[in-house]
Amino acid sequence: MQVRGEHGDVVVRARAGVQWTSAFADLGSELFPMLWALIPYGDAVFNERQVPLLLAELDRLPVACGGDWVGQARELCQVVSRGQALYLWFVGD
Repeated sequence: MQVRGEHGDVVVRARAGVQWTSAFADLGSELFPMLWALIPYGDAVFNERQVPLLLAELDRLPVACGGDWVGQARELCQVVSRGQALYLWFVGD
């Protein structure tokens, strides 16, 4: 996970990444539209208008999908919310 500016410059990086488990397959697009967009092999980008939706989903995320990455994602969401023209990137393999 990274926060990048509008020209792709990395502002801050997370120390942990998403730990992919089979539990992610159970996250439906209706209840978790932001997290449902994540895939292990591709990038997903969230802008400042999407970050509040992502935070709400992180609050109700099943324990099986949790880990250190959740707290770090929350921190990066705050960076995006406080800045201008910043984006939260989930970087796939």
